[in-house]
Amino acid sequence: MGCSHNCESCSSNCGGEKSLKVAANPKSNVKKVIGIVSGKGGVGKSLLTSSLAVGLTRRGYSCGVLDADITGPSIPKTFGVHGHLDACEDGILPSRSEGGVQMVSINLVLPNEDDPVIYRGPIIAETVKQFWSDVVWDEVDFLFVDMPPGTGDVPLTVFQSLPVDGILVVTSPQDLVSMIVGKAVKMAKMMDIPLIGVVENYSYLACPDCGKKIEVFGHSKIHEVAAQYEIDVLAQLPLDPSLAAAVDAGKLEDAKLPDALSNVMHVLEGLL
Repeated sequence: MGCSHNCESCSSNCGGEKSLKVAANPKSNVKKVIGIVSGKGGVGKSLLTSSLAVGLTRRGYSCGVLDADITGPSIPKTFGVHGHLDACEDGILPSRSEGGVQMVSINLVLPNEDDPVIYRGPIIAETVKQFWSDVVWDEVDFLFVDMPPGTGDVPLTVFQSLPVDGILVVTSPQDLVSMIVGKAVKMAKMMDIPLIGVVENYSYLACPDCGKKIEVFGHSKIHEVAAQYEIDVLAQLPLDPSLAAAVDAGKLEDAKLPDALSNVMHVLEGLL
């Protein structure tokens, strides 16, 4: 009958490149999908994800968070969101924070929030895809995908299956910074995913008495590393005990965000 060149609707092997993209829920409307990634854990990906969602919501944008860290979900607790996801005839409805941030997370599916997620890789990958294909994301300007560390199943699934408009690489000021950034940057380039820039968390602690910047984790090397990989440093964010307390209390939306976060939000606004 001839080739329609639509590989997704065809089982024939005609030599064309088959797209692995997963269709969004027909009732969803998402303008930009932004991945938050790192080559290692403990650098504050979830904190940056949540802070950007809060900050851009304050600027009048509609934001959502897809918590793709299936075995270590933290997004609902950060926003003080509990309970379970609801559904309608069109699909799964995301939960909403008091400030209006939409979110889906495995913690909003489990019988109990502290139940362990003991899934093998393929099931984790399918869960992430369902959070995109089955969820009715309602008029979202920015959907942030909070990913687990490394370059394994979940980042690969997100890069291949979701229409990612760009990624933010998160790191911290330690000697491992070059390796952390390098792994994430090289994977993104191999997958042809745009690099928006790099954000350094825990860059310094501001003395509450004199305001002096204390480099708790050592002198930052982020600018040298960013130059090496030809990416922009968008912000160096401080270690802020009050922000950590707000996260623990589920009250991030009430907290004062770091001033340096404004530049990251400005860059993201330019993508719309």
